[in-house]
Amino acid sequence: MPMTYKTIVVAIDGSKEAEWAFKKAIQIAKRNNAKLILSHVIDLRSFAAPFELYDSTAVKRSEEYAKELLNGYQQQALDAGLNDVVIDIEFGSPKVKIAKDVAQKYKADLIICGATGLNAVERLLIGSVSEHITRYAKCDVLVVRTEKE
Repeated sequence: MPMTYKTIVVAIDGSKEAEWAFKKAIQIAKRNNAKLILSHVIDLRSFAAPFELYDSTAVKRSEEYAKELLNGYQQQALDAGLNDVVIDIEFGSPKVKIAKDVAQKYKADLIICGATGLNAVERLLIGSVSEHITRYAKCDVLVVRTEKE
């Protein structure tokens, strides 16, 4: 069994916890000479509005935000010395998409995520994204905690 990681997915949602996970991911990717996948999932369930026009505008703004966010992280990773950094924007439930779809799509052998993220309501009602990823991913998962935790 190899003791290195070749493809690492890091979940990015704009939270401080995701930023900590990203910083850890850079270090692990450098040590393993691994490809780094920066993944952001736009949760369409949060766009329940009565007008379809509003929905498409909100989704478009969310996609633009995700691109801007991930482009910034991609540049940081490249500046840190990584050579293979990929941006991945998905639509759906973050907990399902990252654990199953994104990891499988890139044949990831490690997923890195923050212990908590932006969606406090979902965490209270149906469990955290990191908990779900840990439970259902078919590869290793590293859950990064911030200093406050």
